[in-house]
Amino acid sequence: MKILDKYLLKTFLITFTTVFVILFFIFILQTVWLFIAELAGKDLDLILVVKFLLFSMPRIIPLVLPLSVLLASIMSFGNLAENYEFAAMKSSGISLQRAMRILIVFIFVLSIVAFWFANNVIPYAEYKFVNFRKNIAQAKPAMAIAEGQFNDVGFYNIKVNKKSGENGNILTGVTIHEKNNNIGENKTVIKAKNGELISNEKSSILKLVLNDGYYYQDVMPKKYEDRAKLPFVKAAFKKQIINIDLSELNKVDENKEDVNSTNGMLNVSELRYTLDSLNKNLDNEIISFSENINQRVGIKKIPMPIKTDIKKKQMPNDLLSLYTNKQKLDILKMASSNVSSNIYSVEATQKDLKDKQREINKHLSALYEKFVIAFACFLMFFIGAPLGAIIRKGGLGLPIVFAVLIFITFHFINTFGKRLSQEGGMTPFLGSWMSSFILTPLAILLTYRATNDNGLINFDAIMTPISQLFQKISERFFPAQNK
Repeated sequence: MKILDKYLLKTFLITFTTVFVILFFIFILQTVWLFIAELAGKDLDLILVVKFLLFSMPRIIPLVLPLSVLLASIMSFGNLAENYEFAAMKSSGISLQRAMRILIVFIFVLSIVAFWFANNVIPYAEYKFVNFRKNIAQAKPAMAIAEGQFNDVGFYNIKVNKKSGENGNILTGVTIHEKNNNIGENKTVIKAKNGELISNEKSSILKLVLNDGYYYQDVMPKKYEDRAKLPFVKAAFKKQIINIDLSELNKVDENKEDVNSTNGMLNVSELRYTLDSLNKNLDNEIISFSENINQRVGIKKIPMPIKTDIKKKQMPNDLLSLYTNKQKLDILKMASSNVSSNIYSVEATQKDLKDKQREINKHLSALYEKFVIAFACFLMFFIGAPLGAIIRKGGLGLPIVFAVLIFITFHFINTFGKRLSQEGGMTPFLGSWMSSFILTPLAILLTYRATNDNGLINFDAIMTPISQLFQKISERFFPAQNK
């Protein structure tokens, strides 16, 4: 390795490492801010909080790594150009491509590492992160009750509109569905204006005190004919106490792993296997529905009136005229019922198929994203390096402005493409790679202009036609002044 290559690699590595650490710390703070409500004031051990943050860190890498490469490239090459080191290299016959060669090798290795990280470390960390949050919620019941949604706590589904108090134990707008142990249905509903969670570290019983509410319970009559009346019991209460047995929930192992995999927890081989199963399931669903709907569109045969000469006459245009009024009514009712049933079946199946296709699109996007992060390192380097050589500014001023604008554009297009592809607006491949496809011409253009020592924008190419146009207008309308 030549002295120049060592110098360029050392300069870039120092800048890259510094930028990466700073950005990683900023994004970690953002993660803490997002989950501060789950962590603060819940009496969690320091070890649990550290594990929580460690499992959430790898998901930050796909955001931090490309931005770090972009900013480090602009700053490194901007400093070299600003200090006229590039001018000295070019005077010695060293081109920009030759100066970038060793860094291209480094970015290539970094891309391979990024792909390995996205394929192995991030899915594992995501798996541990989701399971760890679930186990913490079981160990700390106050955390298990989130606002605005039903939460499974013991034998109850609990929903609260708002939580307050030091540990989130004051509840407002409480709705509880009690599970039926025999058939698993919600036969009892309790609604209260407010409530309070009272727990004791020495007891496995969580006491839920409810105030000013109503109690509803379905009654199942013994006689089958009375069940159509849907009887139920309703009672009001000023105060009611519900004891929730947490003995099973508190037997929590932080290393317990029993949450089903999602697309973010799978590597490439697992995603391909899952996609194969999902596609086969979707195809079988379509075939099964098409066969069933064909069997359901037929109308039951109704005995036609006996007429001895009906075969001798041509069938009338109005087939209903062959039947009596009562038979017409039966036929029309049957047709209306069949149409309504088929429409409902089609709409329900259509929604189910869309959900299955959306799940397939999410898995495809997760598959392509593992390759996108590797290519993004290359893309950001070939944007940042020539851009730094063109603007000839290092430091933390102008390079940060350019880096933030470019990365926001990249991230916005990437997020927009993924969301659109998941809803079927475009293919998952195009949605995942759209940001790369759009910014690749920019990287090629910047590299070409930096290689030929051209500025960021050729103002002469823009201003010359405008000046010529004004000159022609002036000569035509003011000929005396131009003589």
